[in-house]
Amino acid sequence: MEQTDLRYLKSLAKQYPTVAAAATEIINLQAILSLPKGTEHFITDIHGEYDQFQHVLKNGSGAIKRKIEDEFGNAISQAEKKSIATLIYYPEQKMEQVIKTEENMEDWYKVTLYRLIRICKGASSKYTRSKVRKALPKDFAYVIEELLTGRPDVSDQEAYYNEIIHSVIRTGRAAELVVAFCNLIRRLVVDHLHVVGDIFDRGPYPNLIMDTLMSHHSVDIQWGNHDISWMGAAAGNQALICNCLRRTVSMRRGAAAGNQALICNVIRISAKYGNLNLLEDGYGINLVPLARLAMNRYDKDPCSCFKLDYREEEYDVRDAMLDEKMHKAIAIMQFKLEGQMIVGHPEFGMENRLLLDKIDPAAGTVLIEGKKYPLRDLNFPTIDWEHPYELSVDEADVMERLTAAFLNCEKLQRQVRFLFTKGSLYHVYNGNLLYHGCVPLNEDGSFTKVNIYGTEYAGKALYDVLESYARKGYYAIDPEEKKKGSDILWFIWENKNSPVFGKDKMTTFERYFVAEKATHVEPKNPYYRLLEKEEVVNAILAEFGLSGQEAHIVNGHIPIEAKKGESPVKCGGKLLIIDGGFSKAYQPKTGIAGYTLIYNSYGLVLAAHEPFESVEKAVSDGNDIVSHTILVQHVVRRKTVADTDNGKVMRENIRDLENLLQAYREGTIVENP
Repeated sequence: MEQTDLRYLKSLAKQYPTVAAAATEIINLQAILSLPKGTEHFITDIHGEYDQFQHVLKNGSGAIKRKIEDEFGNAISQAEKKSIATLIYYPEQKMEQVIKTEENMEDWYKVTLYRLIRICKGASSKYTRSKVRKALPKDFAYVIEELLTGRPDVSDQEAYYNEIIHSVIRTGRAAELVVAFCNLIRRLVVDHLHVVGDIFDRGPYPNLIMDTLMSHHSVDIQWGNHDISWMGAAAGNQALICNCLRRTVSMRRGAAAGNQALICNVIRISAKYGNLNLLEDGYGINLVPLARLAMNRYDKDPCSCFKLDYREEEYDVRDAMLDEKMHKAIAIMQFKLEGQMIVGHPEFGMENRLLLDKIDPAAGTVLIEGKKYPLRDLNFPTIDWEHPYELSVDEADVMERLTAAFLNCEKLQRQVRFLFTKGSLYHVYNGNLLYHGCVPLNEDGSFTKVNIYGTEYAGKALYDVLESYARKGYYAIDPEEKKKGSDILWFIWENKNSPVFGKDKMTTFERYFVAEKATHVEPKNPYYRLLEKEEVVNAILAEFGLSGQEAHIVNGHIPIEAKKGESPVKCGGKLLIIDGGFSKAYQPKTGIAGYTLIYNSYGLVLAAHEPFESVEKAVSDGNDIVSHTILVQHVVRRKTVADTDNGKVMRENIRDLENLLQAYREGTIVENP
């Protein structure tokens, strides 16, 4: 035995100091490998839609209903199944309704608890008792464990079992126990959650979605371009901060650490969607300096090109006039800061996006790709035409204050750290490749080579280097490395070679200032035209170490227009684009309210969702999201833990433990009882 192996086994012996301890762990791990794999839930492009996100999360994209159906079949009515499903989704709210209408609450508690126990037993059957025990709520751990493991059908235990339930009701704890069971069922039905990008922007409550994700028992996140915008803002990128502000007037997103271009981006987007309250109330970002600048410089400006895309039921129209001025002010600042980024990084190849210096203020035109177009707005009070990309004195002062606010926002920084901790640009998990956007391709299907600080990268290597720099942009101590990383965060947001953007250009300026629709077009990367070519999809999977018929790509970012007959299932099921319009802003275009994916031990199930009305409707009328399921793949043999990534790790642990067992028996290592 080599010295390295011996040192490792001696270290392992500290955890398993005897033959009995090592053998017991081998038995435990070997048994776990035979259990069914846990259910994975995939969701993408949430875009701040908190209520719909919460409902899809609570119902597990139909997994809860399927579990109820499995347990009861025809034994209870459809109305009863519907009622118990609503209870599991929203236990506190449903209980309030029941208490008002139910005449005999004791009987209701008995019947309901027995049903919940049965569902919970079914949901827990694929886990070890140890894992279930760790998931139990502290206040009811003993009671729930006894009810789950007890045998009321055995005469010796029947009285004991029934007395537990009777005592819970008699002591006034039945309502709390019902809630505890409902929460536990949801926890057990879905073992792991994948969020395939774009938590932020457009919708009003990404902060609440982040709070939910941070309390989730098991989650990973693949960064979307809108998430990157907020992460870059938190890192201090000024251009992205402006973008978030623009959409905040319309919805509110945040910037994370320091990229000022991204700070502008976050604010701009928030402004555009009438969500500036997200920044002010949700994150405590002080926008008064920006408001003061907007009123001083754009006081007489109607800002007609900067109208808001707000929701009437959620927006106070009395704020519209000021928000439109703030929208324009932050957009102009963003264009200036992005111009500085482009000039400072010629290797990014974005010179065609330098448009402020192409404006002819006297003629009222702008030169775009060799052609002149009339401008819809001719009021640029903060632009020095000799130096169009320099911030004015008052803009610089506002930018400094905004940057400080983003950097010092404890809640935003905490959420962004979570995105870095649980997130990545891509993820390979249980034979599936997850990413938001695309793998940049050439027209012939080959991987595009991209210059990143003097070195060319393509395919997986491009993802890896971009992610490495993105993390430096937030965490690096060395100022030079931090600046490189911060600038790469902006590159990831809108460069044509960014995997999470996937378009030739971002025509934000043109959409504001040029009426000609042809200038608004953002051509997609060839990736999106090659999705049905099996050789291309296989090459992408191979690039990330995957192969075979059971390997899939799960993709977000580009909404699938279901109402036009477009299918999210590409290349015979090898690639699944599950962005179907979770955001209300996209639903008129897509015709649905998003796709989600379930991967359980029996295969892959895709769900297409109709718009969610409200929590109140769900509780009062039992209204669930209407979902249409598509069976993507049904496995020939039921998947077990042995077929998962965790299973591979367990098999390696078993081999190490068997080596330790042999060392004990040969006397190479001495037991320490």
